[in-house]
Amino acid sequence: MARDEKHIPTIAEFFGRDLAARLAGQGKRADVLLGLNVMAHVPDLNGFMSGIETMLAPGGVAVIEMPYVRDMVERIEFDTIYHEHLCYFSVHAVAALVRRHGLALDRVERVAIHGGSLRLFIGRGTRHGDTAEQLLREEETLGLTGEDYYRDFHTAVERVRDDLNATLDRLKASGKTIGAYGAAAKGSILLNYCGITPDTVAFVADRSPHKQGRRMPGCGIPVVAPHVITERQPDYLPILVWNLKDEVVRQEDAYHRRGGRFILAVPRIELQ
Repeated sequence: MARDEKHIPTIAEFFGRDLAARLAGQGKRADVLLGLNVMAHVPDLNGFMSGIETMLAPGGVAVIEMPYVRDMVERIEFDTIYHEHLCYFSVHAVAALVRRHGLALDRVERVAIHGGSLRLFIGRGTRHGDTAEQLLREEETLGLTGEDYYRDFHTAVERVRDDLNATLDRLKASGKTIGAYGAAAKGSILLNYCGITPDTVAFVADRSPHKQGRRMPGCGIPVVAPHVITERQPDYLPILVWNLKDEVVRQEDAYHRRGGRFILAVPRIELQ
């Protein structure tokens, strides 16, 4: 077992049934298991949940956080759909999964992070808690358990694409310059789905030095450091990382005060 830079014992393996059994066999069980934005990446959900059941100490709780499919559909957050996200969860889906392994949803909270997420408190038991039952009833009322709820999602996504392209084309035709902020996965999805190229968006600014000097996958738009925004002062700056909108607006206050304007595309076109 290795140790990270903070001297925390670290196991570089995928968590699941086998690893949990090995650790439990060594007497290692957890009062709290924490998994933030990992379950959507797991290919073997039953093995993952079986591992949680094995690892929990008596009275223990697993706290799991993942994006909520209800928020994704209602807010048209299609740019969060990419290969590393294997599943998008409803409370019904998780309730059925945990029950299969002798677990229950003790509590469920809706949190704003990543465009809307579920925070699940999972423990041993046969009955879900009141907050879980309330959300299960809401999902039934909204129709999340049937196909009709999802049927028009593609139409809403196409509307976002068409509105964004029309807005950018109009601005370019009037002589405006356009940059963008946020070289994240969701930004790559948005740019490529909308067919946006360097002819329309001159650059994408990002604070990560690992991304600067490279290009956005697929569309080839250069990635630059944020100081380029104030140096080049584009007329408009689409915020591709809409989940960090408030932080970006604060960081780029000087750009805004000099007349620059922000654009948000999801869930609808908004100019600020």
